Amino acid sequence: MPTLGATALTLTDWAKRFDGTNIPMIVELLAQTNEVLTDMLWIEGNLPTGNMTTIRTGLPSTTWRKLYGGVQESKSTTAQITDSVGSLESRAAVDKDLADLNGNTDAFRLTETSAFLESMNQAFVTALLSGDTTVNPEQFHGLRLRYPSLSGATAQNVIGAGGTTNLTEIWLIGWGSPAIAGVFGKGMTAGLQHFDLGEGDAFAVEADGFTPAGRYRAYLDRYVWKCGLMVKDWRYAVRIPNIDTAALKAMSGTQAITAATSVLYLMSDAMERLPSMGLARPVFYCNRTVRAALRKIGLEKSNSAMGIEAAMGQVQTSFLGVPIHLMDAITNSVAQVS
Repeated sequence: MPTLGATALTLTDWAKRFDGTNIPMIVELLAQTNEVLTDMLWIEGNLPTGNMTTIRTGLPSTTWRKLYGGVQESKSTTAQITDSVGSLESRAAVDKDLADLNGNTDAFRLTETSAFLESMNQAFVTALLSGDTTVNPEQFHGLRLRYPSLSGATAQNVIGAGGTTNLTEIWLIGWGSPAIAGVFGKGMTAGLQHFDLGEGDAFAVEADGFTPAGRYRAYLDRYVWKCGLMVKDWRYAVRIPNIDTAALKAMSGTQAITAATSVLYLMSDAMERLPSMGLARPVFYCNRTVRAALRKIGLEKSNSAMGIEAAMGQVQTSFLGVPIHLMDAITNSVAQVS
């Protein structure tokens, strides 16, 4: 049975956003910090549905020729990989009479727009990490599907941290056109688009779910984002899974400073996995638990690998010069990678 308050703004919602004089700023308690959204390079694909990349899979053979000896012809081999683009959309219909109450129409509608943008940002980052077109064909392949285990085609760039419970992970991604980037289809518009459809007819939601729905005047909005992930060279992403958050907080066990699986050692190993630090912009991504622990390590005077710098009202954290950015979408309950 449809419930009006679940999909449409009501007078109760309006009252919660009105302080008697103005529409106040809403404290976005559900907002996440996913700095990957501002780091990503975006590229127009060469297909309407995404991008096709041709990669070298084999080199021609060579011969040390001796006098009167022959040389066999050879060739290189290639393969083509297609990265698809999904269409992330949402719609809003706010009753005109409700939005026009007290003459704060634009301000009231803006409170909804900011929420829709945040919701779409979170949906994109979730797909960026965990998208799987075999399960959700309307999405795109995410990072975890491409770096799934400690053995296999991309295992060279999956470095386990030794934990078995309370797990999280760190990602190192090199953003660049020859490496990894966001992608949108050929001829499409880049970025999240908001279409103000103005005033129009919307259909009422009847309580019984069967009665023919009537119409009402509403302010209509449409939000669209054509987006995907292009991995031209898989060597430019490194996953550090199986980080035991309890051990990390205590700096013990698998996360003792001197342990072979210490995140500092593994982050150093991850940097060595990138083919070139100059052809892409490398950035580490982790959640708040991990970054808080890394900053504590950086506060130790004897540790010079971790950089902590205050600039423009914010604290910047880096490891050997590579920035460490937050991705709240990475939880402390990531499945163990084996």
